[in-house]
Amino acid sequence: MRVTLGRRKVAIIGGGITGLTAAFYLQKEAQQNNLPIDVVLIESSLRLGGKIHTLRKDGFIIERGPESFLDYNNSVRELAAELGIEHEMVTNNQGRTYVVVGSELNPIPSLLTYQGSLKVSSFITSGLFSLSGKLRAVGDLLLPKTRDDEDEPIGDFFRRRFGKEVVENLVEPLLAGTFAGDIDHLSIQSMFPQFYQLEKEHRSLILGMKKSSHQPNSQNESYQTFKNGLETLIESIESSLSPTSILKGVKVESIDKSKDGTVQIYFNNIPPLKCDAVIMTTPFNVTKSIFNTYGLLEDLPNMDYATIATVNMAFKQDELKKYKDSMNFFVSRNSNLSITTCTWTNHKWNNVAPEGYDLLRVYIGRVGDEAIVELSDSDIEKTVLQDLKTAIGITEQPLFTVVTRWKQSMPQYTVGHEKRIEMIKEQLHMEFPNVKLVGSSYEGISVPDCVSQGKEAALEMLKEMFQLQLT
Repeated sequence: MRVTLGRRKVAIIGGGITGLTAAFYLQKEAQQNNLPIDVVLIESSLRLGGKIHTLRKDGFIIERGPESFLDYNNSVRELAAELGIEHEMVTNNQGRTYVVVGSELNPIPSLLTYQGSLKVSSFITSGLFSLSGKLRAVGDLLLPKTRDDEDEPIGDFFRRRFGKEVVENLVEPLLAGTFAGDIDHLSIQSMFPQFYQLEKEHRSLILGMKKSSHQPNSQNESYQTFKNGLETLIESIESSLSPTSILKGVKVESIDKSKDGTVQIYFNNIPPLKCDAVIMTTPFNVTKSIFNTYGLLEDLPNMDYATIATVNMAFKQDELKKYKDSMNFFVSRNSNLSITTCTWTNHKWNNVAPEGYDLLRVYIGRVGDEAIVELSDSDIEKTVLQDLKTAIGITEQPLFTVVTRWKQSMPQYTVGHEKRIEMIKEQLHMEFPNVKLVGSSYEGISVPDCVSQGKEAALEMLKEMFQLQLT
């Protein structure tokens, strides 16, 4: 751990996908350009990967955390190619998506999915909305755009464009099932910049989506993962890194700067580490506590995070007699169900369950309903089974259930998020110009967003250190 004369040391704090990506690209560029740099990746738990966690059990591939990604910018595919695992990437099968209103499953219209070609007809014929709700939504074609560039809640934005009913029966269930967030606090600019831009450029969202719709079924418009689970990516990066560059089970307690411009990192169980630069990928509230002794960031509010649980259940296939063509369903707050979404994982992917079995993946918990996640595994299982009985008619017990809790794990980009992040980074840069903040708390929570942030931070740091022209 000693800094060698003439060499530079970069510490990466946090061993999730952002930190792993940063470590990979730092090591790769250092080797290719013969740079005198040592990289150390620091993770407080005993495993790497953060929320990406695949369980392989009796022929089932079970995702405890995220199970796929939309790779619009090909950041994950490029990383996979660098790792030699691009051939292991797979694309999802097609299937029907529903929304539960009350206890009824209604096919989802593609009006707001913003994937593939826009089919307004599916919206017009949908049972999700009353005639008055449909007429109000079509009013988007006539309404003016907002007169200012101020951020606003997602709920307000879509109510303004499509009306209350579309928001309650479509927008809110989709978001609750995906981000577990409160649409009346989440930022439209930060969460859905594409819709924000469509209104600015085209006035009407419907017209904008028709003009901007991509070719359907293109690879990066479909969900992707790896055939042996998403943790394949984590395992591959970890195996590519020098074993001596990884510290697990080590918690960073504080950071200070030395008179010579280097950074001193203090731990809970090992001596301090002196390094030339730091990439911090920890959640903002953790980062804030690390700088607390230095008095930095203390005037900024903590970030809100959602608490959820994923529940994976396996059934014999003959137990599920309906919805054979289904991929998933989302649940509106107008329903009597506690779950927020359910996916037929074996319909979505070909190889995640043995022949003759269904693997269902359910989310439970959202902002304002975190207490349910604190229930015991057996109580959560009972709640989920009751909801599945109501929604899709399941009556039998599962072969097995895997419950995974993610407490305070999903960042909530509330209104004004972009300006707050700008303030945070400016404040940090003034005191610690050689420390970078990246990760799901800042500029995107998806796997591709985190990969992009990790790569960009690594390349920027090398450019600053060695005045290099890297791409």
